[in-house]
Amino acid sequence: MKILHLDKNHPLLRNQLNALGFENDEDYSASKEEVMAKIHLYDGLIIRSRFKIDALFLEKTKGLKFIGRVGAGLENIDCEAAAKKGIALIAAPEGNRNAVGEHALGMLLALFNKLHEANHEVKTGKWLREKNRGVELDGKTVGLIGYGNMGKSFAKKLRGFDVDVLCFDIKENVSDENCRQVSLQELQEKSDVLSLHTPQTALTKRMINASFIAQMKKNFWLVNTARGSAVVTKDLVESLKSHKILGAALDVLEYEKSSFEQLFLEQVPEAFQYLINAKNVLLTPHVAGWTLESNEKLAQTIVHKIKEKFN
Repeated sequence: MKILHLDKNHPLLRNQLNALGFENDEDYSASKEEVMAKIHLYDGLIIRSRFKIDALFLEKTKGLKFIGRVGAGLENIDCEAAAKKGIALIAAPEGNRNAVGEHALGMLLALFNKLHEANHEVKTGKWLREKNRGVELDGKTVGLIGYGNMGKSFAKKLRGFDVDVLCFDIKENVSDENCRQVSLQELQEKSDVLSLHTPQTALTKRMINASFIAQMKKNFWLVNTARGSAVVTKDLVESLKSHKILGAALDVLEYEKSSFEQLFLEQVPEAFQYLINAKNVLLTPHVAGWTLESNEKLAQTIVHKIKEKFN
């Protein structure tokens, strides 16, 4: 079987597939059109998020048996078109779930304790203790939307704190020893912290909007390590201004390109300019699942799944 790799990943991915007898080609610079012209030659495709694998792309495939996505989500692939052609889709949420859980916790604690602001002030000669008085996580209710690999990882990290962890998920019976599943209404009534752990779907796009925020009973902190499309930035900004949202920790942004490798084009949106300047907003560049360890684990997960299915 011949596999085409379109994005650079940990070298173990290619090396172990070679050892299993697969033939591996790499092309990290060709245009989408150039790849489409030769994709009929391949049995497998390995991608991250370089470009969208849409129905037109999939029409050019002949014997493609699988697409391996070295990451958690499959939103850059037309899953319905792939299913019609009998192409197996392989993702690796197990590979970076621990990294995402740690990052979400780190961002939340940094936000509560004003670590980013205090660090900057001390480095510029300011020693403002009262201004940087923090908030404790103990005693809070943390509400998770989405309780799959990422939500479960974050809930596990919270076990060391005296917190009540709730989750809302469209799947039933997902509760475990770390989290209690509740209705969306109960989540909105009780949460002091709202953390998103959802894939990008029609249901989750623009999910956190003015209407949703208004239904939150308490003023709350928002954490998003899922997808930027889940949050309407202008509604977030208005809620930060009114203090309905007390602070936001965002690893992902509405303005990201689908490749996740770039943010926006030429003009900085007004709402994002507010986020840049806000003292109670913490931003990272879509790196929650982007650790040295997860780089290896993601690749290893893809190898295992390809081996189980095709070797």
